[in-house]
Amino acid sequence: MPGLIHVVDDDASFRTAIERRLKLAGYDVATYASAQQLLDRLPDAGTAGCVLLDVRIPGLSGPELQSHLISIGSTVPIVFLTGHVDTATTVRAIKAGAEDFLTKPVSSEQLIDAIERALARHEAARGQRGKLDSFRALLNCLTPRERQVLDLIVRGKINKQIAHELGTTERTVKAHRHRVMEKMQVHSLAELVSIAERLGLLGSNGEANA
Repeated sequence: MPGLIHVVDDDASFRTAIERRLKLAGYDVATYASAQQLLDRLPDAGTAGCVLLDVRIPGLSGPELQSHLISIGSTVPIVFLTGHVDTATTVRAIKAGAEDFLTKPVSSEQLIDAIERALARHEAARGQRGKLDSFRALLNCLTPRERQVLDLIVRGKINKQIAHELGTTERTVKAHRHRVMEKMQVHSLAELVSIAERLGLLGSNGEANA
């Protein structure tokens, strides 16, 4: 799986060696001597890639850069590299979503395995976001009344209850319901509820969010 690997490490000889190894493995590589250099040329989340990040770098440390990237909504996966194993740092980084934590010197096999996992996860996440975006686009095509009907359907209300709540007839609700299913491109109530859940339209108690 090709991709762009961003190598952040203040050791110039290490950057050169890693870049050579990754290019031999077929990856595109960009190198940075500091976290700030990466931030100045922020990775595009729309491109398959990952960040190979040293823990101890001058200025913004690896974990601090990770926190900053998370805060600005970056989804590019991070694989940490360190010459100093620190369990607390490792646990914090993994909890914060780091893909892996490798100890220098790292074998090419270990490195490529970690990168492949990171790229696969990034690709899957991009696919999920793409689906959610398409669901949101479909949702935005509903009229205000159709949106009201959808919210009541996914809360488990039957046509009679919806008609009573909206002050209309069951026949009208049926027509709205048909258009909602058509516009949301679903064939069953289960599919509709699943989409509503993924879009965050349902609260933890199953009630539709406003």
